[in-house]
Amino acid sequence: MFRRTFWFTAGAAAGVWATTKVNRKLKQLTPESLAAQAANKAVETGHRLKDFALDVRAGMLQREAELGEALGLDAPVDQGTALDRELPEPRRRPTLGTTPHKTTHSIPTIPYNRNEDH
Repeated sequence: MFRRTFWFTAGAAAGVWATTKVNRKLKQLTPESLAAQAANKAVETGHRLKDFALDVRAGMLQREAELGEALGLDAPVDQGTALDRELPEPRRRPTLGTTPHKTTHSIPTIPYNRNEDH
């Protein structure tokens, strides 16, 4: 008799345990729960990306300071007066459709729009 009672109790306990486990899993798989889990993962990923960006920025500033120190860019510069300094001539770029060298024949330039083919 004791043996039957033991196995009946063990079976009932296993059934209750399995039922609660399955019900928990089913609640995790509802659309609302899946949406909440996805939102939590997205927020967590955003925080990790922000931390990564801040680490990269800190490393960049540190390396920039090291390079500035190694190249002597942090040394004070003799400013002089504004009249003592001359600005270089601005560079001129040839406009589209013109060639920097002289040609014997002219080829008409037709603007090509890549989006016309689509």
